[in-house]
Amino acid sequence: MNVAIADHVTYLSRDREAEFERVFKAHFKGLHAYACTILRDDVMAEEMVQNVFCRLWEKTDHIEIKESFSGYLYRSVYHESLNYIKHLKVRDAYQTYAINQMEHSNNTSHPLELKELEQRLDKALKELPEKCRTIFQMSRFEELKYQEIAERLQLPLKTVENQMGKALRLLRLKLVDFLPASILLFLLS
Repeated sequence: MNVAIADHVTYLSRDREAEFERVFKAHFKGLHAYACTILRDDVMAEEMVQNVFCRLWEKTDHIEIKESFSGYLYRSVYHESLNYIKHLKVRDAYQTYAINQMEHSNNTSHPLELKELEQRLDKALKELPEKCRTIFQMSRFEELKYQEIAERLQLPLKTVENQMGKALRLLRLKLVDFLPASILLFLLS
């Protein structure tokens, strides 16, 4: 990694693959152990660290590190791990909510409501621009990460992020009257 320090600002260079690999090998074990203490899950900790290094590699031309490089990596792993935990909490809260709703709802009306929701969602998806729809479906239905979508579609990661944001905004507008806020938040966040 071409680490040039000028007034405590670190610039990263992608053309130095060997240096990037050296930095990865030097920091991976410590970052993985740190993520394990946060997540208590060895596999997810490894994924969080890999996500940080992938993002670092992709955005290396745009990142200015004004403090310790090691500190930057640990802070990135910390935030990546917290975002994952937050995602799990939202998912668990939705599952609890959905189970409670199913137990307390009228069993005869539930299939009709679900069918109407599916129809409305299908219609809203068809109204999305093709690229937005494809990216949304790959993310939500195939459960692919943005990076995987970018690689499959041969698009920049930023394009995938922007198209997902656009898809989510449009779907929120089309489904806002139909869904309770908590379900809408889970489906479209």
